[in-house]
Amino acid sequence: MDLLIAVGALCFLMFVAYRGFSVILFAPVAALGAVLLTDPGAVPATFTSLFMDKMVGFAKLYFPVFLLGAVFGKVIELSGFSKSIVAWVVGIVGSERAMLAIVLVCAVLTYGGVSLFVVVFAAYPFAVEMFRAGNIPKRLIPGTIALGAFSFTMDSLPYSPQIQNIIPTTYFKTTSGAAPILGILGGIFILILGISYLEWRRRQAIAAGEGYGEGHINEPPPVDTHHLAPAFIAFLPLIVVFVVNILLGGFKPFFDGLIEHVYGANYDLKLAMDHTIATPVAPIRAVWAVMGALLAGIFTVFIFAFGKLKDTFAEGSKAAVGGALLASMNTASEYGFGAVIAALPGFLAIKEALRAIPNPLVNEAITVTTLAGITGSASGGMSIALAAMSTEFIKAANAVGIPMEVLHRVASMASGGMDTLPHNGAVITLLAVCGLTHRVSYRDIFAVTVIKTMAVFFVIGFYYATGLY
Repeated sequence: MDLLIAVGALCFLMFVAYRGFSVILFAPVAALGAVLLTDPGAVPATFTSLFMDKMVGFAKLYFPVFLLGAVFGKVIELSGFSKSIVAWVVGIVGSERAMLAIVLVCAVLTYGGVSLFVVVFAAYPFAVEMFRAGNIPKRLIPGTIALGAFSFTMDSLPYSPQIQNIIPTTYFKTTSGAAPILGILGGIFILILGISYLEWRRRQAIAAGEGYGEGHINEPPPVDTHHLAPAFIAFLPLIVVFVVNILLGGFKPFFDGLIEHVYGANYDLKLAMDHTIATPVAPIRAVWAVMGALLAGIFTVFIFAFGKLKDTFAEGSKAAVGGALLASMNTASEYGFGAVIAALPGFLAIKEALRAIPNPLVNEAITVTTLAGITGSASGGMSIALAAMSTEFIKAANAVGIPMEVLHRVASMASGGMDTLPHNGAVITLLAVCGLTHRVSYRDIFAVTVIKTMAVFFVIGFYYATGLY
């Protein structure tokens, strides 16, 4: 019965997320409902001392990253730099390679720190023009954008500033550049298989005589590429984010980051207080590094595009803050939910079942990607898994000599595996922007999902075969 209660709470949260209800509202409902069925008297204390404590703790750590990432994406959009970047990449790759061009556009923006949702809006108008010119079915656009924005640059490549690559750093005391060899190989695996799949789908459509199609909705007007900023200026903020992230966080094993050099492993905050506040720096240096990098990127955009931003930033920043609040609170609620479920008697049975998987990396990958699939959120599923099981993962890894960097990369990549099931918020947004339905276009998004999941086990196999990470 205890096991059914824990599984039922997870299924309930998946159902309400799929139906479009707010996770912020229903995550505590699902968690406390499970507690009510287990120990009714424990509900108030569980809410205050466990759910809210974990939820607030998550927001304390990661809300600045969500906020700065949203603001950075917004100023890149308002400045017109995103259009410049897209137009430059399309011009270099060529309109005859529409799919590859859009994948690379999305990858560059995502790896540069632009939020996934901003990337969707930035890439879609160009994708429509190129697919229409190449007579490629519009139904393939969502899968193409998903491959570029929701996969290898989100969580595979080292030093990605996306939250899915930042969350593991606080558990494993790593940097965002953890296990670069595994990350790069995983990214190449996803890119090659993904592009091959999309090209196969394009050739299928051509053989069947299918073209772009008619009667589509949400068709954007032609993209105006006049009066765009030079490409080298538009790329500069993305480069600044990447470089500052490395300088602050370090490039192991070659040099320690500035944060570690200045603050060491701990910092005692005194100011004018009559006591000191101890701040362990090691678990959060990667968070500080990406915050500093995003701030530097925002300032860079302002330096080169102040004229455009001075009249639009006030309203644009409100939208960015609203989006950051929603995204961070959604994930924080799922984190609190995971902490409650992990404390239930029924979860002990789940832990024991997972312990039956002897390999710690496979265990971690299955746990993280399963919970990401259930919640429909890479960051949410990973947060639940690491909140509940990170101690076990670390203990098992230490027992067989697996470095924490490898645990980080596997967790990060696994979070971006089965997360893009039909109820995923980014998938729903992508299809809505494209004016397409799950029935028409989800098949290709799911194929990308399968490739992402396969990549996790590919890098695990490579690590065991070579010992390289």
